[in-house]
Amino acid sequence: EVSATEARAVGVNVDFYPVVDVNNNPRNPIINIRSFGEDPALVSEMALAYIRGIQSTGAFATVKHFPGHGDTTIDTHLGLAVISHPRERLDKVELAPFKAAIDAGVDAVMSTHIILPALDPTPGIPATLSRPILTGLLRNELKFNGLIFTDSMSMSAISKGWTPDEAAAMAVKAGVDFVLHSPDDDLAFKGIKKAVQAGEISLAQLDASVERI
Repeated sequence: EVSATEARAVGVNVDFYPVVDVNNNPRNPIINIRSFGEDPALVSEMALAYIRGIQSTGAFATVKHFPGHGDTTIDTHLGLAVISHPRERLDKVELAPFKAAIDAGVDAVMSTHIILPALDPTPGIPATLSRPILTGLLRNELKFNGLIFTDSMSMSAISKGWTPDEAAAMAVKAGVDFVLHSPDDDLAFKGIKKAVQAGEISLAQLDASVERI
């Protein structure tokens, strides 16, 4: 609550926290102490308390990095990671805190630049660019109706594999509402506009994002 109150005092109304990744890999170079711990139940409990504090002020809380960044040994700022666990394991560990947060009414979710073959078998496509993950799982299956942010699109996991216009269009097609921190905002905009004009992104989807915002 103090964090959100101080943020709002300087004009910040969206908090990209809490991290609800389960810290289950001691070799993880980027999540580690950002996580509430290695137990999905404890992570959920701590996250829900943080969300209540943030949202009690009118600010937005954002759980990240969907659908889980805990069990990686690669920093996605530097490269593209893969989590190859089966869906049963993902449900019990990685997805559990996200489900708890969504059930508790969290305002926003941030995606991760990680490949999860059990959730989307398309080769080489990370969650941020995956419609089966962001629309199929997050929107349709988990019934999340809030805002979906990408993680930074300047991170190497995205920027080394796709141009700014390609990546932005793919992210919106996947189901995101906000494309964050593109290496080139102008190109990102043009990529999205081109995809809309080509019928790859529907106006109905754009309207739905605008209404959420």
